[in-house]
Amino acid sequence: MAQQLECDVVVVAAGLSGLAASVAAAEGGARVITLEKASNTGGAANMGMGPCAAGSPVQKASMIEVTPGELFRRHMFYTHYQVDPRLVRAYYFKSGDTIKWLQDMGVVFNSVRPAFRARERTRAYADGEYTWHVVQPEDGSEPGPRAATTMTKRMTERAQDLGVEFLFETPGKELLVNDEGAVCGVKAVDKNGEEVEISCPAVIVATGGFGANAKMIEEKIGLEWGKNLYSFAVPGMDGDGFNMCHAVGAGHTPVTMEMMYQLPDNMNHFYVEGAFRQPCYWCDRTGERFMPEDDIYNTTFVGNAINHLPGKVGFAIFDSKMLKHWKKDGPDIVSHVHPHDLYEGFEEQWQRDLDTYFDGAGNHVIAQADTLEELAEKIGIDPEGLAKNVAQYNEMCAEGFDTLFEKEREFMLPLESGPFYACRQYMGAYGTLGGVLVNDRMEVMTDEHEVIDGLYCVGTDACTIYGDSYNFAIPGNTMGFCLNSGRIAGENAAEKSADFSGDDEWD
Repeated sequence: MAQQLECDVVVVAAGLSGLAASVAAAEGGARVITLEKASNTGGAANMGMGPCAAGSPVQKASMIEVTPGELFRRHMFYTHYQVDPRLVRAYYFKSGDTIKWLQDMGVVFNSVRPAFRARERTRAYADGEYTWHVVQPEDGSEPGPRAATTMTKRMTERAQDLGVEFLFETPGKELLVNDEGAVCGVKAVDKNGEEVEISCPAVIVATGGFGANAKMIEEKIGLEWGKNLYSFAVPGMDGDGFNMCHAVGAGHTPVTMEMMYQLPDNMNHFYVEGAFRQPCYWCDRTGERFMPEDDIYNTTFVGNAINHLPGKVGFAIFDSKMLKHWKKDGPDIVSHVHPHDLYEGFEEQWQRDLDTYFDGAGNHVIAQADTLEELAEKIGIDPEGLAKNVAQYNEMCAEGFDTLFEKEREFMLPLESGPFYACRQYMGAYGTLGGVLVNDRMEVMTDEHEVIDGLYCVGTDACTIYGDSYNFAIPGNTMGFCLNSGRIAGENAAEKSADFSGDDEWD
């Protein structure tokens, strides 16, 4: 017989959006049980650096004037109003206060930043907003990937102080619905395989999409993981909440991925990947350039471009002269993700990876050769096409102007001094976005836009605010949406449960 539990609000999953929902609901006076498939909290947020916000105390202290209204307008212009304006507005107008909310929990923010910058350059992200609130790691180190782990720890501690009951290694499996069609609980299974049934007037689904479910990605998005897609497959992101919501009548929205570009198993080849994120020579497998290389800082745009190349693969190439330049002067494009000293560690990793680094189809991911023809043969580019197009590019470099794509003159460096280095570039993504239809209160709706009573969905399963592409000019948006959608849902669920507690049937 299933274990029977009762509470006011059940939160399904304890990633960033689930933690925000748990804390907000508990602050609203609700008795909260939070289910989590893993043995700890944070989920994919533990890989991140910080959320987006407008009008925060951190921005004000730094004399950064970014208002929620300005971001709302800019966001809607970027998406051409193909997204829900009330949902976008609710998020941005909540975001500044959410930073203070986190600070009150003990979260410290190192800085507010745009996404990337280029050395001695005005165009790259010249219009980028200072919205990315990068978390200061608790050990005092310089923020990098996983900096946000400190934030999820503080949120977990706050939830526990408020009495939130976490059931770890206990994934939600099914939503319970009463005769009126309202969601009234959750079925889960604990680590011993025992069924747990929890009754409640409000459920918040926060399971983070299906970025680790290759079958669902192929079925719903049409990309093949390990062949033409190398996204972050965070364990546990299997589509549980997506499927649970649709099983009780949730409406459908387009499903996308937060597109980018990266290498297979990139976290184990970090210096190699970072070294090629520069405005060198980028081409497709025919040898043709496909974009001005000084735009490769925008990983979303590059991911989109690679998606339309032959074989869905691109190539980045530089020569020994460029490598010497970067070693001496530092990278042309400086990333907050990759270390600024990446060229100091590049050659050691390069030699270690050179003959052992393959993709899922058995292709060499990186290659080195004394001639471009030999390089093309090794890495999978048409040798004649590469030679022809590089010759044209070198002529433009000599003339000091890119007549094809108008790449910035300072980055017009010819490919002429062997050895030459090449790297395959694949589509990547942080995870899936969207699928479950919600309103600006984070209530789940049917395809007819009727609210399913008692059901909320937050985080990436409900994140339909980007249109077709993530907006890197307003960085931190995924974590920002997770935090604020979770907080909005938690507050509304707590209010609902307070109203419900006066119902004689519940008592």
